[in-house]
Amino acid sequence: MNRNANIAEPGATSRRAFLAGAAGALAAAAWHWRARAAGQAADARPFYANLIHISYNMWADRKPEQWGMLPKEALPNVTYDPHLRCEDAAWNALLEASAAAGINLILMDLGDAIQYQSHPEIAVTSAWSRDRLRGEISRMRRMGLEPIPKLNFSAAHDTWLGPYKRMVSTLTYYQVCSELIREVIALYDTPRFFHLGYDEETAANQAGDDLVVVRQHELWWHDFDFFIDVVTSHGSGPWIWSDYAWKHGPEFYAKCPKSVLQSNWYYGTTFGHDERGAETYIELDRAGFDQAPTCSNWEHVENIGKTFDFAAQHIDPSRLKGFVLASWKPTLAKFQDYHLQGIRAFGEAIKGRKK
Repeated sequence: MNRNANIAEPGATSRRAFLAGAAGALAAAAWHWRARAAGQAADARPFYANLIHISYNMWADRKPEQWGMLPKEALPNVTYDPHLRCEDAAWNALLEASAAAGINLILMDLGDAIQYQSHPEIAVTSAWSRDRLRGEISRMRRMGLEPIPKLNFSAAHDTWLGPYKRMVSTLTYYQVCSELIREVIALYDTPRFFHLGYDEETAANQAGDDLVVVRQHELWWHDFDFFIDVVTSHGSGPWIWSDYAWKHGPEFYAKCPKSVLQSNWYYGTTFGHDERGAETYIELDRAGFDQAPTCSNWEHVENIGKTFDFAAQHIDPSRLKGFVLASWKPTLAKFQDYHLQGIRAFGEAIKGRKK
């Protein structure tokens, strides 16, 4: 995927040099994919994923005066907090409700909520230890829930990276990000997928931040390719949010590898052809991508069932790999009822699809 040979900035050379060392890892990972292929061929069931935040430091690097349509009392939710915002009681309740609703995959947004061995300096206060994470991974598997990691490397959602947020596309950045990905993949025993986020990297989505970083043109693709290569070199399948295609459709469909699982999102209820988020589902299908559409009770709980219906009408069943519930609130007791509302609606949609 070396379409970046003419980029003059230092990261281009460093990326190629770094990935040269990953060649052995690619070969080592090959056995893993072959061994797993038979099991996946026999178990082609769709997955139903619930996105749960262990870290919630994905947005503002300072307290903003406003943030989209959020009311002022909700601004602390999107503001960086040096303390963990994941309560054990809420986490346990969401796992139990997810399993009971027919959800079979938990997409864990890890961010700075883990005491990484490679980079402990980014961890918030009360972050989970590596042993705690491993224990939770084992418990989820016993519950019939497939644990999948997520680290969002969009420059609009990387406040969790701490000082490295201000080093995007440098040699240090590539090194730190690759070390975190490698460590997380090992902690999860080479998960089937690794979600890279990579959404909403625009100036508008960072309007409340002290620092605005937007990669574009070849640099966007340079870094995107880097992350795809690192994930695949360690044996996992890359998974992203698909909204880059909203404004760059033809380019995205031509350049993005078909091996990247797409989770487009649209949270309205009309699903008209003039709705860019909704239309992107159709375009992704025409381009031949595997999809896991994202639904939410963020705006309308009705969006959840309507997303299932729209996908059934417009996405080839062979490429419809699953669905994602993204409620987009911290894993705290005060938001538990809201999360449970989404889980109940998602569970009803799952039951309707199985009929």
